[in-house]
Parts: sequence; C-alpha cells; structure tokens
Amino acid sequence: MEKKRFDQLNEELYFEKMDNGLLVYILPKTDFSKTYATFTTKYGSIDDQFIPFGEKDFVKVPDGIAHFLEHKMFEKEDGDVFQRFSEYGASANAFTSFTRTAYLFSSTSHVKENLTTLIDFVQAPYFTKETVEKEKGIIGQEITMYDDNADWRLYFGTIQNMYHNHPVKVDIAGTIESITDITKDHLYQCYNTFYHPSNMLLFVVGSVDPEEIMKQVREDQQGKNYEAQAPIERKFEEEPSHVKREHHELKMDVQVPKCMVGLKATNVELTGLDLLRRELAVNTALDVLFGRTSPHYTRLYDEGLIDDSFSFDFSQEKGYGFALIGGNTREPKKLANTIQTILREEGNASSITNEQLDSVKKKNIGAFLRSLNSPEYIANQFTRYAFNEMDLFNAVPTLETLTIEDISSALADLAQQDHMTSFFILPKDEEAIE
Repeated sequence: MEKKRFDQLNEELYFEKMDNGLLVYILPKTDFSKTYATFTTKYGSIDDQFIPFGEKDFVKVPDGIAHFLEHKMFEKEDGDVFQRFSEYGASANAFTSFTRTAYLFSSTSHVKENLTTLIDFVQAPYFTKETVEKEKGIIGQEITMYDDNADWRLYFGTIQNMYHNHPVKVDIAGTIESITDITKDHLYQCYNTFYHPSNMLLFVVGSVDPEEIMKQVREDQQGKNYEAQAPIERKFEEEPSHVKREHHELKMDVQVPKCMVGLKATNVELTGLDLLRRELAVNTALDVLFGRTSPHYTRLYDEGLIDDSFSFDFSQEKGYGFALIGGNTREPKKLANTIQTILREEGNASSITNEQLDSVKKKNIGAFLRSLNSPEYIANQFTRYAFNEMDLFNAVPTLETLTIEDISSALADLAQQDHMTSFFILPKDEEAIE
C-alpha cells in the first residue's frame, strides 16, 4: 500500500493496485461520522461498440444497456441486495453516466460488513430471461417519466443538437424500443467485458483505518479468480467538429419557456493535467461571464431575461465535451442571442480583467475546499477524475495558476459560431419561435 500526502489540503490518500488490476483508494477522514464507498466501472452509456472479452470482432449493443445492467445487478437468486445493506444500517444506491457505472453505500457503522456486501454483489452477476423481461417494464416506466420531464428534455435536446454520431447524444436509459432488444446474453457479455477488476476502482472515504480496509479488500480479491484481461477496445464513429443543428425547440406542459445554449468542445482527446486545466479554465471563464456577481448576470436579471434557475456548466471527457448555459425565461430567443453575443465578443477580444479572474478563482477554491466536507463529492469526483487520468487533489493548485490567457483561449475555442446551438422548451399554447 502506498500513501500520498497533500499538504495544502491536509489530506492523506492511501492506494494500492490489486493483483487482478483493481485500483483501491482510501481517504481517512477522522472527523467524519459517515463512511461512503463507491465501486465503479469505467463503463457508461456511450460504450455501445466494443470487442467483447474473449472475442475478436466489434459488436454493437442496444442503447441503454449499461443502465439496464446497473438495475439488474441488485437482484440476486437469494433476494434483493438492498435488504442486506439495510440489515447493517447502510443506505445503498447506484447510477449510470455517459462513461461510468457506480455502486455505493453510506453508513455510520458496520463498515466492514457493508463493504463486503458492496464488493461481493457487484462481482457476482445473476441474470435470467424472466427477470430481464420483467425489468424492461420497470425501466420503460422510468424512460416515460423522464420523457415528461422538461428539464431533462432540455438537457438532452441540447446535446442532440450538438452531436451527429457520438453516442453521447443518446439518452442514458436508451429508449423503450432499444431496451426491448436486450437479452440475458447481452448483459453477461457486457458484464464480462467491463466489470473486470482491471476496469474498476474502489474508493472509500470516512473514519476508517486504511490498513484494515486495504487488508479486507486484498483478502477478498485474492479469494476470487479472474483471468487476465487486455485493455478494452471501444469504437466510436467519426464526429464532425460543428454542431448538428443550430436550433431546435419542443412544446411541453410548462408554464414558462426554457432556453439552453450549448457549446460543443473541440480538442476532445485531452487527458490528464491538460484536460484538468481545460475543464477548470472553461468553467472559470463561464463563471467570470455569467456568475451571479458578474455584470452580465446582473444585466440579464435586471432585464427579466433570467431568474434563479439560470445556470452553466462545462464537462469534458475523452471523445466529447460541452458547455450548457440557460434556464427559465420569458424570452428564450432574446436570451439565446444575448448569451451567444457575449460569448463571441469575449472569445474574440477578451475584456476580462485580472481582478475579475482573481475574484472567481478565490470563490471557486473556497467552494472546492468546502466540497471536501462531502464524502459523496470526494468519492464521485475522484473516480471521474481518475478515469480521465486526472487527480482531484490537483484542482486547487491548477486553479491557482490559471491565467487570462488560459480562459481567453478556452473561450475562443468554444465561442465559434458553428460550435454553438440553442434549444427551447415552449408552452404548448405558444407559437413556435423557429
């Protein structure tokens, strides 16, 4: 077991790579009453074309299968895993994103027992034809529910405006039609490929003894047989740099229109420190331009174009990346045009001052430090960073060194007209804006 100390944050991180390839990280927090653990595979909704373990040719699996697999992992021949966690006072959950599937628990006691349950249920799949068919109805209801959620449709509608071919444009849960094609054999094929320990990461944060936890995990993994696996080969269709369409809109049962502006990232093969710096630079730039203390935010708010629902965010991982800016508005077309004008003007000839940049950097560093009081934030963000060869604990020193040139470059890259799109959700009784 190795240890890495971060003096600036007063944190010590323990880690070890198991013989079967599993990465294990432990962050002791003696002042925490709750322990939080995540067991995550680098497998998400975009991984729809790959060479299965033990085979030679690429296959394409139905949309939504990573999310479907997440659901099925909790059901075992001898009962439901949630019951086991509740017996030891733990709260358990799971989620699927574009690039990963995470299983987790939080508890204030019986950490050893709950950790054993977490590891063992994820490493013991059980699928039958009957249970798979039953799950299709359950997930179909979930898909229908999200189809009726205006904010979710706004989010995915904007992404679909941006992407021609990349599977990031497909809803994480898939469609009712696509999940109909999922079989037990599909699930085992995906599980055997992506749930190998060498493609997974276990993170534990809380008031724990690193030596004891690592010993427990080491002994657990030594008792299981895993055949060595080569790196997984994934395939993605070529994606143009420009957006698929500049604008689209949808009518739904909403009282107030919704507007989202999307910015499609380029240079999406970045990893490690380069990716960390780019992500922090773009989010800092957006905060300078649209944060609640910015002149632009004040003007948009005073003009009645935005309300407290207004937000922005940028996320990039290998192969894709995008910024989303928007919220509820009475004038979606005017808001979209104003946001795009601000981006073009600031991207071409930045008027951002060092004082503005320093203020936002200090605010964001403070927010990050406060986030380290959340075990959920630490575990989930650390894993996302690690899967992209980044280090969560390098965020503060990287933020501190961001310059005007960094954020100007980031803005100029995103603020090209053919990288921007807009998506509106309109009340059903309102005339189309297109």
